[in-house]
Amino acid sequence: MNPISQDFAPPFKLIAPFFIIGSLFYVVASFFVFSMNSGDFSFQDPKVLAFTHLFLLGFVMMTIFGAMAQLVPVVLEVGHFGVELFYAIWPLLLIGTSLMIFGFLFSPALLPYGGVVVLISMMIFVVEIFLTMFKVEKFNLVMVSVFLANMFLFFGIIFGLIIALTYAGTLDFDIISLLRGHVYLVVGGYIFITTMGLSLVLVPMFTLSHSFSQKPLEIAITLMSVGVVSVVVSSLSNIAFFEYLGYFLSAISLVFYFYIIYIIYSTRPRKENDVYAISLMFSYIAMLVSVVLGIIYFATSKHEFLLACGWLFFYGFFAFLITGHIYKIVPFLVWFERFSPLVGKQKVPMLADMVPYRSSQAQFVFCAVGVILVTIAIITKNDQFISAGASFLIVGALAFVRSLFYMINFK
Repeated sequence: MNPISQDFAPPFKLIAPFFIIGSLFYVVASFFVFSMNSGDFSFQDPKVLAFTHLFLLGFVMMTIFGAMAQLVPVVLEVGHFGVELFYAIWPLLLIGTSLMIFGFLFSPALLPYGGVVVLISMMIFVVEIFLTMFKVEKFNLVMVSVFLANMFLFFGIIFGLIIALTYAGTLDFDIISLLRGHVYLVVGGYIFITTMGLSLVLVPMFTLSHSFSQKPLEIAITLMSVGVVSVVVSSLSNIAFFEYLGYFLSAISLVFYFYIIYIIYSTRPRKENDVYAISLMFSYIAMLVSVVLGIIYFATSKHEFLLACGWLFFYGFFAFLITGHIYKIVPFLVWFERFSPLVGKQKVPMLADMVPYRSSQAQFVFCAVGVILVTIAIITKNDQFISAGASFLIVGALAFVRSLFYMINFK
């Protein structure tokens, strides 16, 4: 288990807006599912593009940026280069994401403006993280993963801006080819490598696991990085070999990542299955099923299996991985800031006391059922299942928001 220190942690008031706004986007994304039907099942459909950016930028990236603002200085054991910059990141990301969503749905002319605002927000984040890392004398695996992830994010932003300008008619490029590189840079290069690196910190810390080899994760990060580069090369050159090589290396990377997660869980002394544990279990099962659906797509060329693969990967894996960790990260941050000074002076709550049991369990159950129903709907092209799944997702998302505010305001 990597040692961490709270000596360099920024104040919680800096982090809280990222989590709050991210959770509200999670609710909006759940309502958005309700408006979709089987006729929208295409990666080029404006509704699908709007939903994808709503979910990835508004929920996933917003939450990850907040978590990274807290965890990067803690793991690196150096203070932020310019911690005040994070007060500008979330408003810019909020505005840029909103403009892009409205651009996809109503007016493509808004896309360049939204893309530029998102670009500025992410560039501030990337530059601040790089400048913070320059203060570190010796890198470990987690630091290397943060560096690689932010490099991929930088290039993913550039690809995204070019696509937005092309979509609006300002530039003339092959959107489909660039989209492949953009998605892989952001999802595989940034989100997934960040997830891999932080898993080495958060999962052992919350499960109390230790004394395991980091070698499988080194291999996983290396293979994923090479896979991302290979797919990007294919998107620029239209050479199919590099595309399939990238997919193959990414799949092997996931095998090694699953293996180290299995090792961590099998060596954990803390065996209780709280909402954190069951959320992670569901997320990893969703990823496995997503990979299987991806294999079925390559074998059958049926587009619905690729869409179901993407849906499970986003709303099954990423969503439950993030919400599960929120139930650990937020109570820890609130406890450290609000209650740690009182230790030894008066009775203070345990971290488990700060997690609302009913609403957290409701969030897990309703969201899990919703994800499964929508997956079935995508494969069978059944609008009734979409409505049913969206209804469950909305209730679960509202329960998550309720849980988050309960934990933030716990006294």
